[in-house]
Amino acid sequence: MDYDKELDARGLSCPLPIVKTKKSLADMLSGQILKVISTDSGSIKDMQAFAKQTGNELMSTLEQGKEFVFFLRKA
Repeated sequence: MDYDKELDARGLSCPLPIVKTKKSLADMLSGQILKVISTDSGSIKDMQAFAKQTGNELMSTLEQGKEFVFFLRKA
């Protein structure tokens, strides 16, 4: 999937992946796509809740080994 910006949140524990995702999205334009890579298994539910609360679209969630990859479209 094509994306505009990538955030490497590997090794970070809750709530840091979400905090850094929020900061990264703040620097982006509406409609742009952010790829987030995390190793925190809790980030799956956190990212779903974050997208719902902020109105950003969680386009895809992938599990690749011990890493979780998310694609979010900025509202």
